[in-house]
Amino acid sequence: MRRLLTLLAVAAAAMPAQAATRWPHGAKAAVVLTYDDALPSQLDHAVPALDAAGLKGTFFLANVRAQDVGRWRAVAHEGHELGNHTIFHPCRAAAFPADPRYTTEAYTPASMIREIAQQNVLLTALDGRMRHGFATPCGETRAGGVDYLEPLRAAGLVTYARGVSVSPAELAADVARIDPMHIPARGFGEGDDAAKMIAFVEQAEAGGGMAVLLFHGVGGDHLAVSDAQHRAFVAWLKAHRRDVWVATLQQALDWAQAHPVTSPRR
Repeated sequence: MRRLLTLLAVAAAAMPAQAATRWPHGAKAAVVLTYDDALPSQLDHAVPALDAAGLKGTFFLANVRAQDVGRWRAVAHEGHELGNHTIFHPCRAAAFPADPRYTTEAYTPASMIREIAQQNVLLTALDGRMRHGFATPCGETRAGGVDYLEPLRAAGLVTYARGVSVSPAELAADVARIDPMHIPARGFGEGDDAAKMIAFVEQAEAGGGMAVLLFHGVGGDHLAVSDAQHRAFVAWLKAHRRDVWVATLQQALDWAQAHPVTSPRR
């Protein structure tokens, strides 16, 4: 018995420390649903599904259509978060077909930051808020070959920057200690079903961290998940509210910063 207890103690000591984030109401993890590019299918399918379940999402707007301005204003009024995704969504020419003037090769860090600042004006006109987060178009952080995230941090224009990749360790990280200019996320698109989304959330539950999901089209547009699978996932989140806290990205980050824990749990 003594040998068994010793082995158990050694095994426990070898286990990696889990995140110390204390989520509201004893939730095991935070879940953030983010949607990029201000796509019509998000207004037609994603927003109604979230509203019906009483959940809130974060929508990163770029290339906003004039006919959708009123609808995005209504989305903000319902408590969803609107975030900055630049005006023209510049990416590398090889990664995303676009007018050559709106590729990252044609930008500099200074011109990228000016565009982000101008998009903030539109966002404030839509939601009345002065603070906005940011998501990197195509997950790229360079303009004209130079990283622009540090100049963007120094400019103080955004509260955070969400990327497009995540590691298992980041799913179990203490969110209060994550660099706000490098928020990890996992993208879901064509062929991904609710089961994959749930499995991703369950990884965060196991580590006590935060799962940030990235969507584009929902039931239409590009890189789309099906409306049915998205609704099935939203229904699962609603049914598991005791275990996972669904929040906007700004809410989750603000909560973690306001509730720091001095030592990790095992």
